[in-house]
Amino acid sequence: MNWSQLISNKRLGQEEVHLERRDDRTEFNRDYDRLIFSAPFRRLQNKTQVFPLPGSVFVHNRLTHSLEVASVGRSLGNDVARQLISIHPELASTHISEIGTIVSTACLAHDMGNPPFGHSGEEAIATYFTEGPGIKYRSMLTDEQWADITHFDGNANAFRLLTHQFKGRRKGGFVLTYSTLASIVKYPFPATKAKKQKFGYFQQEKEVYQRIASELGLLSADTSVGMRHPLVYLVEAADDICYEIMDIEDAHKLKILSFEETRDLMLGFVPRENHQRIFDHSVDVTDRNELIVYYRSCAIGALERECVRVFIENEESILAGTFQGSLINHTCPLVRDAYERCSKVAFSRIYKSREVVDIELAGYKIISTLIEHFTEAVMSPDHAYSRMLLNRISSQYEVDAPDVYQRLMAVLDFLSGMTDVFALDLYRKINGQSLASV
Repeated sequence: MNWSQLISNKRLGQEEVHLERRDDRTEFNRDYDRLIFSAPFRRLQNKTQVFPLPGSVFVHNRLTHSLEVASVGRSLGNDVARQLISIHPELASTHISEIGTIVSTACLAHDMGNPPFGHSGEEAIATYFTEGPGIKYRSMLTDEQWADITHFDGNANAFRLLTHQFKGRRKGGFVLTYSTLASIVKYPFPATKAKKQKFGYFQQEKEVYQRIASELGLLSADTSVGMRHPLVYLVEAADDICYEIMDIEDAHKLKILSFEETRDLMLGFVPRENHQRIFDHSVDVTDRNELIVYYRSCAIGALERECVRVFIENEESILAGTFQGSLINHTCPLVRDAYERCSKVAFSRIYKSREVVDIELAGYKIISTLIEHFTEAVMSPDHAYSRMLLNRISSQYEVDAPDVYQRLMAVLDFLSGMTDVFALDLYRKINGQSLASV
């Protein structure tokens, strides 16, 4: 791979179109703006990040998480771009300086394909077909199609959301640049090669992915498996940094972790000889939540600097497609060990906490019920109850498609686009637990 080919402002769906622009925004700035103002991005405000949607104490949802990931991603991208230009002066005349914008935009998009209730929603969709009534559709689908729905994954669904031509939508979906789209494909292979459910694109988007990958020089000898776009490592690092560190901060707000525990976890990223300087800088801050905010910024700063260093030092292997693991896996022992401590605490004290497990249980039940009802409806559209249910589905989804796979995918498109609140409300109505006001 080479940077001149990897950073392309060619747009999906407008490859042969020359547009006259009336402002000074770059094509990558336009990508960012299109996502910020899109309905699917706004819906992230009502999708759970880890904890149940906020009550009296505000914690992160998918929207605030995505905005924070985009901010860290911009810093990572800008710092990497500056160093690449310093190392390779010949790149100064290319789009390399736009890396920060591209990474930030991809960060905005990275969770847009997630169904309601996060991973429990993904699992409910997949297991409906492997363990539930949906197993009866196996004989109606090819191996590739069956792999798509039984490994349903928010990563692949984000690529679909941004590129698929739904009814009434223009060719190319969001019509984003090739580089932005490639930067969100964390797993550049189809579901048939999925590892632990993760994959990059559904069969319906296979041709689109391969066209983008070919243009950017990402296809390997095995054309069914591409190479990661180098900027994916920066998007992944921004996400890893934010969800781990911000979940620790949320746990402190909810009193799952004490102030002392949280402080020690955050300061674990900073050499001990620098701790006194940090304490001196915050001596006038008396609010403990504000102190945690300051310590959190120190942790994120340390992680960001280390990830930039790892990326630059491993540029050759990243471009060769041989780099293994994440950037955080290769950080210095101090930072890596501190991150692992945060991960262990998060797993044992946060992700297994009663509040989190309760929302996962509820989400699993809600999505399992909805997918069963709407799948039956698209497969038996002439039934009276089916007709009522189908009236709830937006016309952009192809519920009347001629083949089973497309109809099932239309249901998954509909479900994954829901917010947690909408899914809960529809679940209650279907079960006769709530009625619209009259």
